Amino acid sequence: MDAPLHTATPKLALAYGYLALSMALVGSYVALSKPLAAVFPVLLLAWLRFGIGVLAMPHWLNKPADEPPLSVHTKWLLFLESFLGNFLFTLCMISGVKLTTAVSAGVIMAAIPAAVAVLSWAFLRERVLPRVWAGVACAVLGIGLLSVANTDSNLGDRGAQGSARPGACRTWSAESENGTQRGQFLQDSQAHGQAMDQEDCEKWTAPAHLPPAISKFDRLLGNLLLLAAVFCEASYAVIGKKLTGSLGPRRITAIINLWGFTLTLPFGLWLAWGFDFASVSTEIWLLLVFYALAACMWSVWLWMKGLKSVPASQAGVFTVMLPVSAALVGVTVLGERLGGIQLLAFSAALAGVVLATWPSGRSATR
Repeated sequence: MDAPLHTATPKLALAYGYLALSMALVGSYVALSKPLAAVFPVLLLAWLRFGIGVLAMPHWLNKPADEPPLSVHTKWLLFLESFLGNFLFTLCMISGVKLTTAVSAGVIMAAIPAAVAVLSWAFLRERVLPRVWAGVACAVLGIGLLSVANTDSNLGDRGAQGSARPGACRTWSAESENGTQRGQFLQDSQAHGQAMDQEDCEKWTAPAHLPPAISKFDRLLGNLLLLAAVFCEASYAVIGKKLTGSLGPRRITAIINLWGFTLTLPFGLWLAWGFDFASVSTEIWLLLVFYALAACMWSVWLWMKGLKSVPASQAGVFTVMLPVSAALVGVTVLGERLGGIQLLAFSAALAGVVLATWPSGRSATR
């Protein structure tokens, strides 16, 4: 329906808060979930995540008295929401990142706000105002700058002139893919480290950080997979908006999580058969529980709650909070550095959110 935006400012402000908090939470658990990916295979991790979600919210599956029965069309939308937004997005994203460069991944994923706006216009017939398009452009610019800054920072850390940070040698040892060489390297590094300061230790280990060369075909395939991930995420926002017209946020959250569990069940059971669960530490299990609740329950409920009152094209701009919050967690929790380009990226991202959500007296089609 058509409603003046300025008359609903308090309600919209709360909805904007839900959307921003949802994406900030996603960025936070993405930044903190790296240890999980080092312990569990990707599809096993996804299955465990959805399984914990199933155990946490069975009561959310119950149909409220004021909701209509699920139609065939709604059931298909719920399946597509989970298949595209959870299952396929995860596979395309992880596979794409492995095959291409970090800067390419960041720049391509920066297109999410624009993709959401385009799909909202095409499928939901939302009227996207010029200031919303300007907000989308700022969000894209912010994410692109952030990806370039992060890549430059990583290259700087790998170089011989990189500045030292505590635990650099231990970090390399934990992330190395070659277990035998890793153990020998750690012993040698510790022996040399006694005679060198931390900066010299990082310089000495720097060549090990260099990534393997990526072929043109792999890079092209990786970029195409990331582009597919962009439209999977955009579809998640658009389909979610459609679902909030007939279902409550809690029930949507529970049903798409159940579909995610079902889709990953065969892969999870296969990988779990030979996995040594006894070797997983208590800290990793606790982190897994937080990751599962944040990914399957809290962030999804917040996103659907916000979508009930905000057009999908505007909501898409809030995806900029994902890389921003991930970067902030890296700075405040993981001890990473914040440079001038990151500050410029944050400013562009904030400008995009302000432009897209600025109150207006004009009507907006919902």
